[in-house]
Amino acid sequence: MPRRSYDQYCAVARALDAVGDRWTLLIVRELLGGSRRYTDLHADLPGVSTDMLASRLKDMERDELVTRRRLAPPGAAYVYELTARGRALLPALAALADWGAPALDEKRPTDAVRAHWFAVPLLARLAGHFPEGVAVVDIALDEGEFHLRLDGADPGYAEGPAAHPDVRLRLDTATCAAVADGRLSLAEGIAAGRIEATGPGVPGEGRRQNAPAV
Repeated sequence: MPRRSYDQYCAVARALDAVGDRWTLLIVRELLGGSRRYTDLHADLPGVSTDMLASRLKDMERDELVTRRRLAPPGAAYVYELTARGRALLPALAALADWGAPALDEKRPTDAVRAHWFAVPLLARLAGHFPEGVAVVDIALDEGEFHLRLDGADPGYAEGPAAHPDVRLRLDTATCAAVADGRLSLAEGIAAGRIEATGPGVPGEGRRQNAPAV
């Protein structure tokens, strides 16, 4: 299928030629957490058809946003991962997440949810809010756990707990949404008992404490 284009000599139009189609940026969101198999992507993109997902991945390979590689045996499965060009979309997704976070005021009955979907807005919200030396933050929700890399040189996230996080935050989904859109600060959430913070990066490790200055 030929590439669709706005045919405008404009940086915004050129960007949308590559990432403006439905599902493309959500696939980027998923792959920012690391390489994923096709079946994993399909499971965490509820609502996308198998044909649409395959078509979008092919387009993204063509536009050099993702690559596909075969895992070594015994896995021998194919995984998709972002290229450097694809990873460079993180600031754009963080800006979109910041803009869209106020719409999370109420969860709709039809809304699917995955814990790691909060990773991108939290990366933007929590960056620089911890003391020097805090680079890895675990986030545990009822729906699952993921961890953030707040290192300015290599920010990102991955699903599952980190081996040695500097800080662990345990909170519910509503509290996480409130932190993501700035309605609740980390300090306020911990003081109110809505967030439990433990780990070597928190004063008085292992106890609920006032959050780092925000």
